[in-house]
Amino acid sequence: MMNSANGMMSASSSSATTQSPALKTYFKTPEGRYKLHYEKTHPSGLLHYAHGKTVTQVTLAHLKDKQGPSTPPAPPSSFSASSGVRSAAARLLGGSNGSRALSFVGGNGGSKSISGNGRVGSLGSSSSSNSMATTNFDGKGTYLVFNVGDAILISDLNSQDKDPIKSIHFSNSNPVCHAFDQDARDGHDLLIGLNSGDVYSVSLRQQLQDVGKKLVGAQHYNKDGSVNNSRCTSVAWVPGGDGSFVVAHADGNLYVYEKSKDGAGDSSFPVVRDQMQFSVAHARYSKSNPVARWHICQGSINSIAFSTDGAYLATVGRDGYLRIFDYAKEHLVCGGKSYYGALLCCAWSMDGKYILTGGEDDLVQVWSMEDRKVVAWGEGHNSWVSGVAFDSYWSSPNSEGTGETIMYRFGSVGQDTQLLLWDLEMDEIVVPLRRCPPGGSPTYSTGSQSSHWDNASPVGTLQPAPSMRDVPKISSLVAHRVHTEPLSGLIFTQESVLTVSREGHIKIWMRPGVGESQSNNPETSLSTSMKEKPLFANKIVSSSYKL
Repeated sequence: MMNSANGMMSASSSSATTQSPALKTYFKTPEGRYKLHYEKTHPSGLLHYAHGKTVTQVTLAHLKDKQGPSTPPAPPSSFSASSGVRSAAARLLGGSNGSRALSFVGGNGGSKSISGNGRVGSLGSSSSSNSMATTNFDGKGTYLVFNVGDAILISDLNSQDKDPIKSIHFSNSNPVCHAFDQDARDGHDLLIGLNSGDVYSVSLRQQLQDVGKKLVGAQHYNKDGSVNNSRCTSVAWVPGGDGSFVVAHADGNLYVYEKSKDGAGDSSFPVVRDQMQFSVAHARYSKSNPVARWHICQGSINSIAFSTDGAYLATVGRDGYLRIFDYAKEHLVCGGKSYYGALLCCAWSMDGKYILTGGEDDLVQVWSMEDRKVVAWGEGHNSWVSGVAFDSYWSSPNSEGTGETIMYRFGSVGQDTQLLLWDLEMDEIVVPLRRCPPGGSPTYSTGSQSSHWDNASPVGTLQPAPSMRDVPKISSLVAHRVHTEPLSGLIFTQESVLTVSREGHIKIWMRPGVGESQSNNPETSLSTSMKEKPLFANKIVSSSYKL
């Protein structure tokens, strides 16, 4: 699963329907030009404000080869790869033809569509006029799932069609977050969280096979707010969790569900005694769902992210704190406060060593799991940072053959409409951290991140906001205005960088050299790159920190 600052937005922003002349269709990096290759958007007649203003989030979903005939979507998954964007970002974007036409790729085959069964009572029919919905679906492909207004939209990344191929509308509330499990076995692989607090799990394959415009075969959790009636802010599959998933809410609570259990299972929890303290409560009965409640903080949980091995869960909230939990042991490992204001987004590095956060202080913060502290601040945004992500496909020019990552590439987007790319090489950071000895002068430390502080923070403590002089500053490698609207998130894939505005407009920026090779032979380029690049799940590195 692409997740970012989420939920209701009180301020509106203008939605551009055409490319602004001031926006360039490329940006330069040391390795070459990234070029705008195509765009995706929502149908022009979509009602944005059906149940209030929400922010668009995006999930990339890769459906593998169909295992057999369509089956009921209820059986549990044996492995949940990751949350939302992270799980699907390892898959490739579909091949494109290199045309300058600003439209998305689409059409994953030509098999006969199969009508799904089942219906969720709270869902209304779609108002979309797109009648081609699933006639070209053959059971596999890469898709883009995103929310705009009262709809979940699904676009085919192997199609030239700019509009989505499927739209599912909700009659009582807006969808605000979603996540995809790329390794679910024939069952539900897509989570959808609503502004009302309701949560649905569905089979993405079944939605694409169904010729109608209803959500089909859905499992309904927290129906009508029976467990928690506050807004869903983020959902995530538990990596390796056998179909378990977590749902974060605007009241500071996070719930653990099991897909194999009835969504309507009775579950009640004791009243939270201290809103300021972390606490965990488990359901009283074995058939209850959710099975546990984590009270994280006072105020909204804005975003959550699992480390790639599922060992740790990071949360950021309205109170400005990053919190990192040992998920299996259900205890707080570490965390700390932003320089100012709320934190809105977070993301893990592939090796689990670093966490990015962004928020209302306009900074991108880099946190170290080894030191359990912030080790760098990225300065460059002119407004709130709404999305951050590591580029796990970028290879440092100095790390060839070493087997160790010595430089990281990551990106950030903000409400200033900019995409920023950053290179982080810890060994080259010069840090004014050592305090002045009596009668002496300040000293500067260099080297690995462990030397930035004399001691790592104690386990289980939250650090106060550091002062500006105590944290090394890094500058962005690239700063490019990519949209005319505030941005809500970004995704790195092997072939591109994907940026999305909070109004539901998405752009694909192809990496240097990729667009040209696809123009010559899109089918060959895609199949070759899939063979040469290891899949995301194969790159998982177990966390080795002893806490």
